[in-house]
Amino acid sequence: MKRGFFICLLALYLTGFFRLLCAAPMPVITSFSILGDVTQQIGGERIQVHNLIDTDQDAHMYQLVSKDLRKMRTAKLILLNGLGLEPLSLQRAAQQSHVPLVIVTNGIHPLMMADDGHDHHQHTDPHVWNDPVLMQTYARNIANALISVDPQGKAYYQQRLTTYQQQLAGLNAWATKTFNTVPPEKRKVLTGHDAFAYMAKRYQIQFIAPQGVSTEAEPSARQVAAIISQIRRDHIKAIFIENIKNPKMVQRIASETQTKISGRLYSDALSKGAPAATYIDMFRYNVNAISAAMR
Repeated sequence: MKRGFFICLLALYLTGFFRLLCAAPMPVITSFSILGDVTQQIGGERIQVHNLIDTDQDAHMYQLVSKDLRKMRTAKLILLNGLGLEPLSLQRAAQQSHVPLVIVTNGIHPLMMADDGHDHHQHTDPHVWNDPVLMQTYARNIANALISVDPQGKAYYQQRLTTYQQQLAGLNAWATKTFNTVPPEKRKVLTGHDAFAYMAKRYQIQFIAPQGVSTEAEPSARQVAAIISQIRRDHIKAIFIENIKNPKMVQRIASETQTKISGRLYSDALSKGAPAATYIDMFRYNVNAISAAMR
């Protein structure tokens, strides 16, 4: 009798153990690839991340599809960047999904920018990932969101957050040192759209772009002419296309100013593999490319 009882107990214990061992990772929806990677770095094996806007895709141009709505409803958590990055359709769908929703830029003081040449309204700049110091707050918000829906993983998430924040602090120290090797008067860069204002502020670089914060609005002929004049006047050598944008406008400006295109930057999305497969890889790649082109 006793033997049978102990076998039953052992079977129950092993069943619970294997259930724990084989527990499916928690499904988390993130709006775009950069947010998805930072979430995965903190969530590790306890979560499974699904990005709605994939690598090399433009978040500004995203259109909601029914498959994404289904994925949202089965998730345990939805994370959005906020500050106007995601289209209204995606924001509304996330709010209506009845799944916990967290905006990961909460507590970050955003830069304000004019959206384009057609209006004079000020808009929040969503591209906070171009400043690794602000990304420490971003990462902490993600960790707190994961803890709120999975309190059993608190120690695990906090430990991974600490490690990641140390990496971000190291990234900022390295970027500061790298940009300081370029004389201030040479720190001028042309990109396709205005995605690098946070990097500009942190490291004292002047970025100019034919398009505003969003990639939707086309620049006017007057804006393009002004940029061409500025490149000639200031002898700007660092001219980049972006992985999420049609390069035609930048190619035209480069051709008219007889300036060689310096390469491609990863502005709003990671790449599928190298060189920008993770947020940290992307930031390192961009800093190396920009600093080399400005010299």
